[in-house]
Amino acid sequence: MKTNRRKFIQNAGLSAAALGLAPQAMASLARDGADKDGQVLFIGDNIAIANTTNGKVKGFILRGIHTYLGIPYGADTSGANRFMPPQKPKPWTEVLPTVWWGNTAPQNMEKRYANTYASFADHWNYDDVSEDCLKLNVWTPALNDGKKRPVMVWLHGGGYTNGNAIEQDGYSGENFSRKGDTVFVSINHRLGPMGYAHFGAAGEKFAASGNVGMLDCVAALEWVRDNIVNFGGDPGNVTIMGQSGGGAKVCVLTAMPAAKGLFHKAVALSGSSLKAVEKANAEKLASYVLTEAGLTYNDMDKLQQMPWKQYYEFASRALTKYREDMKLPMFGGGGGFAPVVDGTYLPQHPYNGEPAAAAANVPMLICSTFNEQSPSRTDATLETIDMAGVKTKLKDRFGDKTGDIVDAYAKTFPDKRPIEIWSMIASNRQNAIALADAKSKQTPGVYLAWFGWQPPLFDNRMRAFHCADICFWFANTDLMLTHTGGGARPRKLSTKMTDALLNFMRTGNPNGGTLPRWPTYTSTNGETMILDDTCVVKNDPDREARKALA
Repeated sequence: MKTNRRKFIQNAGLSAAALGLAPQAMASLARDGADKDGQVLFIGDNIAIANTTNGKVKGFILRGIHTYLGIPYGADTSGANRFMPPQKPKPWTEVLPTVWWGNTAPQNMEKRYANTYASFADHWNYDDVSEDCLKLNVWTPALNDGKKRPVMVWLHGGGYTNGNAIEQDGYSGENFSRKGDTVFVSINHRLGPMGYAHFGAAGEKFAASGNVGMLDCVAALEWVRDNIVNFGGDPGNVTIMGQSGGGAKVCVLTAMPAAKGLFHKAVALSGSSLKAVEKANAEKLASYVLTEAGLTYNDMDKLQQMPWKQYYEFASRALTKYREDMKLPMFGGGGGFAPVVDGTYLPQHPYNGEPAAAAANVPMLICSTFNEQSPSRTDATLETIDMAGVKTKLKDRFGDKTGDIVDAYAKTFPDKRPIEIWSMIASNRQNAIALADAKSKQTPGVYLAWFGWQPPLFDNRMRAFHCADICFWFANTDLMLTHTGGGARPRKLSTKMTDALLNFMRTGNPNGGTLPRWPTYTSTNGETMILDDTCVVKNDPDREARKALA
């Protein structure tokens, strides 16, 4: 598989001549970021050095933002550390260069770029894969200047099985750090059967195995608590935010006692983890893994020591057989490698009707997109489908209720074409609303948004797709061009969304920027901020349509 980190150099616009920094340039850099038509990258032996509890790290300064890539927050998770809670990294004595991304967590990398349209649109960035993956990245405007900046901790998407902290250009924290005078942190952590295979039946030693991926996230938050002040951040004002699988991780973290107090606000985008995996189901799946490997619970050391690719192959085959035996869909449907309600590290389902008690003092912002799924994105022929065709396409998913559901959405959204109705039904807000309903039972405010901005790409067939809103929140619409096209139009909406996010980080309330007044969500009214070229608050605009889904 070819690696794809070339975009870093391309986007930075750097040359070999840009390396190094004259001492007299430091004052100008601190004041102005960089000469308006001069050097923008500064790297050298005595530049961007910061202290951590494990040793000093050395990054670089790019366009006025101190940048650190691949800082260890945990030890290598291979061998005896596999399936174990994260361990502290070994301290180092020399200054550690942290100028390149940390390893991607083990996952299935075969044919990652096989879909050329997906690779183009999402501009995937993957590189070395290793169990030595507990690394994080930091962007900050300054070090040791006496400021205590709000801190953003970004949790990547990809469900619980894929992804990394830099898989999309829109994950970059540089612009958001500069605009909001904030510290931005993104992390890698264990995934799939490396992070969520519950071998608790093997004994107390493996009691945490079903949740070590989430315990990695906790360890990263502990690193932030202990170190972020050295990077100009405030450990008493930390926001966790994630999209898709990252949004689900946000929900799970709010329910974990070990994470309580390590963050103070939460943002979940297009990912609402209402339930986790039941312990009995997780243990059954783990037994399938052992059977596939020809081992028993007495052979856990062998499972720990085998090469990760071999273990991953056993686990993947076991999951397929488990789903077949349990009559679960091959994708989705629960029961896979995901956080486990084990009674200790995750005592309960995060938002199964009632919100987790650990989330009681954490305000939350929730957002989903109009078109999480856009069926015609790469198939132009579907643009002309009629309502009868939509009903046929959705029949397998909704059965005898299909006609009523399609008619309900068509009635609620009479301005939408059949292909758009199909997309909105497939992208329905049931989970986002269920999360908002549960969270609204707690005192802190919960704010609900629905992103509807349509990118002028792929002949306007991308629509407001899954992942589209990320770069808007982080002021990256001119960086994530394959999601926006770039220019003034997306930038205008991004300014409004970024202002709201920054206000939420500072106060727990998104109001005070350029959006219309954003009321807290209530189950009675369903107050929803529509994010589009024209932003407006509507009361539960799809409620009548969703009733048909119940």
